[in-house]
Amino acid sequence: MSATPDTAAGRPGQADEPVVTKLSTLDRFLAVWILAAMAVGLGAGRLIPGLGEALDAISIDGVSLPIALGLLIMMYPVLAKVRYDRLGTVTGDRRLLTTSLVLNWVFGPALMFALAWLLLPDLPEYRTGLIIVGLARCIAMVIIWNDLACGDREAAAVLVAINSIFQVVAFAGLGWFYLSVLPGWLGLPQADLNVSAWQIAWSVLIFLGIPLVAGYLTRRFGEKAKGRAWYEEKLIPRIGPFALYGLLFTIVVLFALQGDAITSRPLDVARIALPLLAYFAIMWLGSLALGKAVGLGYDRSATLAFTAAGNNFELAIAVAIATFGVTSGQALAGVVGPLIEVPVLVALVYVSLALRRRWWGAHARASR
Repeated sequence: MSATPDTAAGRPGQADEPVVTKLSTLDRFLAVWILAAMAVGLGAGRLIPGLGEALDAISIDGVSLPIALGLLIMMYPVLAKVRYDRLGTVTGDRRLLTTSLVLNWVFGPALMFALAWLLLPDLPEYRTGLIIVGLARCIAMVIIWNDLACGDREAAAVLVAINSIFQVVAFAGLGWFYLSVLPGWLGLPQADLNVSAWQIAWSVLIFLGIPLVAGYLTRRFGEKAKGRAWYEEKLIPRIGPFALYGLLFTIVVLFALQGDAITSRPLDVARIALPLLAYFAIMWLGSLALGKAVGLGYDRSATLAFTAAGNNFELAIAVAIATFGVTSGQALAGVVGPLIEVPVLVALVYVSLALRRRWWGAHARASR
């Protein structure tokens, strides 16, 4: 979250040093902070009576205000770093955009559907919950993982925006297809999904729209008032750490909300975790390799991989609760999602940085 990862991403700097040594102390021990936040959240949800219900009650139209606050704090600094004058170089990259759309809206949901049926054939509620997770493409935390892995910030902003549009337009239709139509064709049990376009649009507006507008306005008026050098060298280092603080706060709240449900059913959590682990590994590694195969540089290949592997668990959990109830297996499957995704994608940040040197060379440059 600090300014140092910019140097490691093929931007000007000492490219022959190991990437991890260029990270700040705060970023270098990210995995420790995140695991600690998960433990605090799980422990609080388990040990403090009524905490989950109290946090869940602080919501508007199904959107948890504590989670929304954490995500806004988390995403604002990263989106303030985006060079919005460079977005045209991303929108003109058809390889990146086409590959991302196929991975996110064709391959990703199909892979989760296959893994859910293959590994949870006897657990229909958890299976349905995972399929819903597969349909909710990431528009929030992926910004953090991409930034830590030194991906292309401008590409991430564009891909997240595209995912948001597709989420509003296609989520309900894809839910109907994967839960009702396709199982019917295959002679499998069917399920229904009751979700409104307004519910999805509201989620997108809160989790992406507000921090995106705030980040854009901060850069525009900050550069206009003080100049780009001041903005990049003075302001960004000051607000950058708040992205990590927001992430940790979000994780604590998210796990506190469902700490009791997760810790009271460890075997169920383990069953749900298996397809999720397979999904993240296949989506991330396959997307990174595909980015390299189609000729993308490291930065955009990393962005492609993280935007394809991440999921919008906030939306998936909200949809599962609204459709099946807060105590349903579908809701538990959604809650287990970030329990698995957070540490896995943190680990993949380090794998990504290592593969950058191995696959693209120590002096790999940006694909712009």
